[in-house]
Amino acid sequence: MCGIVGLFLKDPALEPQLGALLADMLVTMTDRGPDSAGLAIYGSPTPGQSKITVQSAQALVDFPALEQRLAEVSGGSARVAVKSSHAVITVATDRLAATRSALKGLSPDLRVMGAGESVEIYKEVGLPKDVVARFGIAGMAGTHGIGHTRMATESAVTTMGAHPFSTGADQCLVHNGSLSNHNNLRRSLARDGMVFETQNDSEVAAAYLTTVMAQGRDLGAALAGALEDLDGFFTFVVGTRSGFGVLRDPIACKPAIMAETERYVAFGSEYRALVGLPGIESARVWEPEPATVYFWDQRQAA
Repeated sequence: MCGIVGLFLKDPALEPQLGALLADMLVTMTDRGPDSAGLAIYGSPTPGQSKITVQSAQALVDFPALEQRLAEVSGGSARVAVKSSHAVITVATDRLAATRSALKGLSPDLRVMGAGESVEIYKEVGLPKDVVARFGIAGMAGTHGIGHTRMATESAVTTMGAHPFSTGADQCLVHNGSLSNHNNLRRSLARDGMVFETQNDSEVAAAYLTTVMAQGRDLGAALAGALEDLDGFFTFVVGTRSGFGVLRDPIACKPAIMAETERYVAFGSEYRALVGLPGIESARVWEPEPATVYFWDQRQAA
């Protein structure tokens, strides 16, 4: 049993409130997942710049000199903003791949949470209220975001085992459920070059979507393919640079509720996650159908 939340803003006037709204939604889901929590926040990209969110168990050792250690490989473009055990490294987009590769050799404690032009990912072990406070989520602005509270059932309670899972640029996934064919699928994706950081089945789902999107499908089409290729029970909420998608398996035994107004689309594992949203009393509220792809895109909402 885990808790999922997601918020996709249609109204730019709400963007300064994204972090606060999403944080409140996540904390409401604490009893569904008190082991660890995480969020992905999508903001407006800065032309020519990309971001890498990293985590370290030795933040006081790894972060203070990180800009200087990345100066050569980043062409002097690296800037580091530290948030507790995480840091957001901003670099020139043409230096993103080289900078990310260089991180592997700087410290065994550095772990990449996610990278891209617009996403920042924060996740840690602990109660959701402590995680959102630790990273100042309530003060963050953005266009859309997803979050997860975890109750571990099939792997250890660790930072890397927490959701969201990100396996591609500006892509991430949160999951409630369990996949039965994840081992076979992991081996197949690994043969095609995908690198996995954990044994978590949810990371396999994220990697599957990254792989098929790299082949040219958009998020909606990738989620439709998941119905054919993924076995098990799942409710997914997925984020891309401009998109937000929801999918439940054909049986749909994991709870889910959605709400839509002219200003936003929201997702929660339970309705109580949505009650604090502005205008919720007049929203269209529904339970997403089994085996049905729901997909929104900022470019279409603009």
